[in-house]
Amino acid sequence: MLTDHRKAVAWLAWPLWALTVVLMALAVVFTVLYPLSRDAATTAVNFAVAILFVAAFQTMGALIASRRPGNSIGWVFCGMGLALVTAVFSGNYAQYALVVEPGALPWAETAAWVGNWIWLVALGPLGFFLLLFPDGRPPSPRWRIVAWLLAAALAGWFVSQALVPGPLLNSGYESVDNPYGVEALGGILRLAGTVSSVLLLVTVLASVFAIVFRFLRSEGDERRQIKWVAYAGAVVALVLVLQLTVLTALPETDLLVEILNLGLVVSLTGVPLAAGVAILKYRLYEIDTIINRTLVYGVLTALLALVYVGSVVLLQTLFRALTGGDSQLAVVASTLAIAALFNPLRRRIQTVVDRRFYRSKYDAVKTLESFSATLRDETDLDALSGELVTVVRETVQPARVSLWLRPPGSDARRET
Repeated sequence: MLTDHRKAVAWLAWPLWALTVVLMALAVVFTVLYPLSRDAATTAVNFAVAILFVAAFQTMGALIASRRPGNSIGWVFCGMGLALVTAVFSGNYAQYALVVEPGALPWAETAAWVGNWIWLVALGPLGFFLLLFPDGRPPSPRWRIVAWLLAAALAGWFVSQALVPGPLLNSGYESVDNPYGVEALGGILRLAGTVSSVLLLVTVLASVFAIVFRFLRSEGDERRQIKWVAYAGAVVALVLVLQLTVLTALPETDLLVEILNLGLVVSLTGVPLAAGVAILKYRLYEIDTIINRTLVYGVLTALLALVYVGSVVLLQTLFRALTGGDSQLAVVASTLAIAALFNPLRRRIQTVVDRRFYRSKYDAVKTLESFSATLRDETDLDALSGELVTVVRETVQPARVSLWLRPPGSDARRET
């Protein structure tokens, strides 16, 4: 049960969510007001990226904060979502007031100034997430120094970017000077920004080590909670590798970059979603099944793609040497080969994955298969009873196992 104080704090989560929705709606208005000459596809992709990112963090943050107000992860997500939507709104406002209709709206330079520094305020707390997940506290008291240093790095970077004189380069307005810049402190502020950036990098790396440290000493539910987030992080890493591969192999265009960025953001939204599942413990125990299926079908897809491409190239080369031209038979034969290989290859990969990463499950399956063979051949009921007790003990590993048998017309018998 929540105390009155925690109920009052938890109530704050949804008004913050509503404020985020209002700011996003206003950002939509300014996006619609952009001139038609602006690249419509790029605008749509950029805005879809922003909405996905904001919705994932803010909604999951509100859910966690309202149900677990004592867990700081929910409030970290709420803060990130609010900062992200503020960045989108201020950027669109400044674009309209400085470029589309110069002078049409007040505080245009202030909006550009906010956009110059708030993006790091929005993304920087990911370090706190890694440090505090899943219970909202550092792994041990000695890790609190990392939290304080991370907070100091973010504060130092914010102050330096907010007050440093000169153009608002982070917002993309080289001709707009910082309206709140302090000329007399320019050198000190630039030095503070550099030091804060280095400190931020160090503390974020320390936060990564913190969650690894927590995982190595965890067990039970806590280990499964970390597995959920680790799975989401692995998906993000895979998308990053895919993004780099595509950009290396294909000609780079603005639309291609935007689409790849959209894919990256979609994968990033999995982080707050996975954290929400872990903290709220909804379907928590399915993570091992999800990881297992991902390993199996990921490897299966890669191998089948390799076989398909290799067989097409090989057969096309063979047909070209024999007939002097290409043939669709290569594609047909390769497709039939893939269809024939799918189930045998999937079973083989499943066996390898279970044997390597899920040894207990693999051993249990082998034990049951052996017992099934015994059932077909063994006719002695006493021997079967003893074998069944052994199988249950090896697969389920209970503290104690008993078997009661009641043959027709006789008293119950028991094997232990």
